[in-house]
Amino acid sequence: MTIIEGKVWGSTEPLIQSLPVPLEFHRIKVDQGGYCSQHKHQSKFNAFYVISGELEIKRWKDYGLCDSTRLFAGDITIVPAGEVHMFIAHEETEALEIYWTQLNHNDIQRENTGGI
Repeated sequence: MTIIEGKVWGSTEPLIQSLPVPLEFHRIKVDQGGYCSQHKHQSKFNAFYVISGELEIKRWKDYGLCDSTRLFAGDITIVPAGEVHMFIAHEETEALEIYWTQLNHNDIQRENTGGI
């Protein structure tokens, strides 16, 4: 069964969800001029792979600037968890939106140094 959800900017279709690992694939179709909200994900990385069209990814950095990357067919970019971002389609666009989480191997917060 195909589940397609309408969005203000076009539509999204989940392709893979609920695997034993935290990974999701969505096919998105974005109308020319369509854009998503400016947002961030607390723990999900977000990759965009363009199948057709042109998608601009805006990313707001901690130092107050906004980086912009334009993607065309075959291009991919990754937005790390916690980074504010949005996309804008400059023409009718089809893309894969991929989400995953990563273990942070340096996430330890020590209360003391331990010892013998």
